[in-house]
Amino acid sequence: MGFLSLLTAAVLQMRGADSGPDRREPYLRSMATVMGPMPGDQKRCALDLQVHGESEAGGVVRRQISYQSEPGGRVPAWLLLPAGAGGGDGRRHFPGVLALHQTHAGGRNVVVGLGNSPDDEYGLELARRGYVVLAPPYPHLAGYAPDLERLGYVSGTMKAVWDNRRGLDVLESLPFVRTNGFGCIGHSLGGHNGLFTAAWDPRIRVVVSSCGLDSFRDYYDGNPAVWMPGKGWCQERYMPRLAQYRGRLDEIPFDFPQVLAAIAPRRVRLFAPLGDGNFRWQSVERVAADARALVTRAGGVPDLEVAHPATGHRFAPEAREQAYRAMDEVLKAP
Repeated sequence: MGFLSLLTAAVLQMRGADSGPDRREPYLRSMATVMGPMPGDQKRCALDLQVHGESEAGGVVRRQISYQSEPGGRVPAWLLLPAGAGGGDGRRHFPGVLALHQTHAGGRNVVVGLGNSPDDEYGLELARRGYVVLAPPYPHLAGYAPDLERLGYVSGTMKAVWDNRRGLDVLESLPFVRTNGFGCIGHSLGGHNGLFTAAWDPRIRVVVSSCGLDSFRDYYDGNPAVWMPGKGWCQERYMPRLAQYRGRLDEIPFDFPQVLAAIAPRRVRLFAPLGDGNFRWQSVERVAADARALVTRAGGVPDLEVAHPATGHRFAPEAREQAYRAMDEVLKAP
């Protein structure tokens, strides 16, 4: 099925549906054909949250923790607490955010200020702004190597989404964190990881993606060499099933317009720099336009904006500040 036909079919499936999970269902089914199924209740075990170390950085408490995301699978992570959090008064003062890292040798360390990568320190910056921040790892990066096959996953993408969803459970379990919705922010790998997670979990009310996508059809101009098994999106840590669509990218069951439509009407902010050599800003504009069409034709109102900083593949300070203001408007509202 070509992309325009896919778009039309999705609109028809969505038209007349109520807001909430049912509106997302056709998109999630399409995503699952490539990512694999979302785990069920059999994987929702006790979190068994453990603290392995703690330090302080400029008024922010940085805790090294781990939690059990599923039987036989523990996830190491960073938990950042702003000044005043954890005081034990029983009131949920602080909004919670997932801060997802890019493809970087430091992995989750970069977003909490331990990776010598200032543009990636959005976790630390958000904690200083009054957020409780959880920074989990991504599968098969920076020392986190879960056995995907043994655990029953067909893609690292779905494992990451499940770990992130369980990370939201961690935030919910903390008595000082608000539970009326969460944020998610990420750059590059973290950018699309966050979008996939938000599509699957409606607890995320605002998601920011920097340099995180373009259309699959446009990725490196559709060069078949990057759609070989083990390359690009087809790596084990992403979605290996995409390799079967090499040379026929229009037949991929979903693309980023469907991901964004699954998130709607929640807030999405995309940063697509003019000089990004990984993901093309023109393609991001087309993706956003198609996503808005899906949402509006189904009777919804999209809260989707795209900005094009005059930079390369980086999350520049001005863009980060815009992202934080967008999150504040949603998550710090009375």
